[in-house]
Amino acid sequence: MSNPKAEIKKQVKKHIPKDWLCELRILYRLSMETVNGIRRTGLGNFVIITTLAAILTIFGAFFRTALTMSSFAHELGSVLEISVYLKDNANAIVSKNSIQAIPHVVSVNVIPRANSWADLRREMDLPDMNNPLPDTLHVKVDAPENIEPVFNSVKKMSAVEDMSYAQDVAKKIEALNQIVNTITIFVLIIMCVLTITIINNTIQLVIQARKEEIEIMRLMGVSNWYIRFPLIMQGAFYGFTGALVALIPIHFVELGLNNMHEFFMVPLPLYTQQFVVLTMFAIGTLFGATGSFLCIKKHLQV
Repeated sequence: MSNPKAEIKKQVKKHIPKDWLCELRILYRLSMETVNGIRRTGLGNFVIITTLAAILTIFGAFFRTALTMSSFAHELGSVLEISVYLKDNANAIVSKNSIQAIPHVVSVNVIPRANSWADLRREMDLPDMNNPLPDTLHVKVDAPENIEPVFNSVKKMSAVEDMSYAQDVAKKIEALNQIVNTITIFVLIIMCVLTITIINNTIQLVIQARKEEIEIMRLMGVSNWYIRFPLIMQGAFYGFTGALVALIPIHFVELGLNNMHEFFMVPLPLYTQQFVVLTMFAIGTLFGATGSFLCIKKHLQV
């Protein structure tokens, strides 16, 4: 059932003309309350911001490294090939078409046995003899984690005599990529807990210092959000500023990883730096505001 008083209140609000100048004054007042709250914290601001900057730097470094490892895994995975050796009576073109129909197969290159034998004879001094080599298919897969399923599917084909690929390399690439991603998620969770805890304790001190002032505002009928908003914005400010300071060490991490890409001639992922920076600012600001909000709900009954 709907509340009659709430419905009446909504109808009244609809007919009250909005005073935009008054709303701007309220917004200005809320902003000044946020600035005053930051001033009251004093030197504690430096400790809070540097601590959050250190936490965000660790997260940003792992996150950026995870993107690099994913790029390396994708690049190396695209280089890895499955070598398929066909039986003597097998038709290479038919086998190629059958393999191309398998999911995750990017391309299939046919190496005729005559070409393989000619290349081998150029590299080695071999006696005159019949060509013992089979027709070979080089199969490229879209990602390292899909090599094993494709390998098993091709192996079941009747035209296939034998197969091989750098299984150890593919597994190590996939395992390393998973480890880095897992560590990044773990660091994100730890960062979330530490950030919320730090902001929570800070806002709790602010609430204690302003306890009488807040109580007077409540007795005067001041809106709950008028009291909450500056505290939430203060927490968001700490998170945003911490991310801003963290950009300095992250810049050097970015330079080191870029040099690694250049050394191994692996292309950089598109917009990686911008994505990492935006993620750091979003997470820092969000966790800062969340820490304040949780503290308000716990220590301030408004």
